[in-house]
Amino acid sequence: MAKIKQPASKAKSKFPAEKFHFPLGRTNFMILALGVFILVIGFIFMAIPDHPDAFLTRTLAPVLLVFSFLAIIPLGLLYKEKKTGSKTNPGA
Repeated sequence: MAKIKQPASKAKSKFPAEKFHFPLGRTNFMILALGVFILVIGFIFMAIPDHPDAFLTRTLAPVLLVFSFLAIIPLGLLYKEKKTGSKTNPGA
């Protein structure tokens, strides 16, 4: 007896289609903008044609650049807002 071929059924996903949610919010972009602003200020201070021993060009500009690159920009990328849900505190 010949086997009857069944039409291939479309595989259904076990998970419903989720709407894409961008991981960075408005607060993240504000922190990143602050970091870029401080970077620009640091580069401007570094480019000032001043006396070589000036405070702005030798001390403040590198501190601003390092602080912005190592603290503010990573904070802007990694910051996650706390969600305020309607869940009650079970311990209280």
